[in-house]
Amino acid sequence: MHNGFMERVYDSILSKHLQTYRQMAFVSGPRQVGKTTTCRQLADHYLSWDVEEHRRGILQGPASVGERLGLQKLQEQLPTVVFDELHKNPRWKSFLKGFFDLYEDDCRIVVTGSSRLDVFRKGGDSLMGRYFLFRMHPMTVAERLHPLPPSADVVRPPLSLGEEEWEALLQYGGFPEPLKLKDASFQLRWRKLRREQLIREDIRDLTRIEDLPRLEMTTELLAQRSGETLVFANLARDVGVSPHTLTSWVNTLCDFHHGFLVRPWHRNISSALRKEPKWYVRDWSAITDTGKRFETFVACHLFKAVQGWTDLGMGEFEVYYLRDKQQREVDFLVIRDGEPWFLVEAKHRDQRLNPALAYFQEKTNAPHAFQVVEKLSFVDSDPYMHTTPKVVPAKTLLSQWL
Repeated sequence: MHNGFMERVYDSILSKHLQTYRQMAFVSGPRQVGKTTTCRQLADHYLSWDVEEHRRGILQGPASVGERLGLQKLQEQLPTVVFDELHKNPRWKSFLKGFFDLYEDDCRIVVTGSSRLDVFRKGGDSLMGRYFLFRMHPMTVAERLHPLPPSADVVRPPLSLGEEEWEALLQYGGFPEPLKLKDASFQLRWRKLRREQLIREDIRDLTRIEDLPRLEMTTELLAQRSGETLVFANLARDVGVSPHTLTSWVNTLCDFHHGFLVRPWHRNISSALRKEPKWYVRDWSAITDTGKRFETFVACHLFKAVQGWTDLGMGEFEVYYLRDKQQREVDFLVIRDGEPWFLVEAKHRDQRLNPALAYFQEKTNAPHAFQVVEKLSFVDSDPYMHTTPKVVPAKTLLSQWL
């Protein structure tokens, strides 16, 4: 097991990419998730838009930057150039296109950003074909166990995480710094500062949202609604804005990785499904309700897995939820290459199998269905060997993902 915090699964993912492909690596993810730390370890040259000297150099243009970095000189190995927070430059795409076209054969390029680098791709992408996107997530059970990505099979064999580390991950969340320190006082201050920086710096600087106090109120109301169906009209009424504005704000919070939406899945289900998405925050440690916290814990693990598997080129993966008019519900359905793959129902303690698992497994033809329970001891057996619904320890199933 990997016990340190310096090495992450993304270290090897990005290193392999840089050794293998000519395309730029775009690294997006939440603020404080470790993007800069990981990318600086890979960098021969590091330029941050937030550093005035670096910013002045970037504004002089691609050729000037390349000349200062010595990219015109013959070198034994291609150097790696990291551009950090470059999306804050209004002309970041044209700069990167010019830099890549000039120096594609002379270096490898990594670009990082706290907000989603792809959120600005509207009306055509001038960088198409020049980059691959890698989405960085907080620490998960599997990453604490495996510093390397899966090599062939999407799902790994089960591996036990120590009880102390399991509880720390639940209590302190997956963001590296609070998880490393395990200090409740620091965590509270860190969380408050991170939220303020998200709204008062990132969102203020990169969007047209002006009513920041009401946006902060929205994040506070959403903080303890993780795992709930999000009815935009009701939340808009609570905040005092229009449903259209509230919907836009929630999408912005998703774009800046504060949370994410899981939408209902429709195909091949006889009963009509409700349209409202479910909302999940990225930092499950802030949730006081044990049931909601564990469901969010599982949601974040699944979200990381489906995006990671997709980014690694292992297929196209997505996560949804299921609910019909009869109020039968399953928390998650994972889609693999357009087809249902497995269902997951998250429970804190309840080991009574949810009958909706068998019902929706039959309706979707998903090969696997799991009721994952937090308060069960690790079992060294692969749940994916079974095709009927199974009650599975979370310590087993979550260790198999990414």
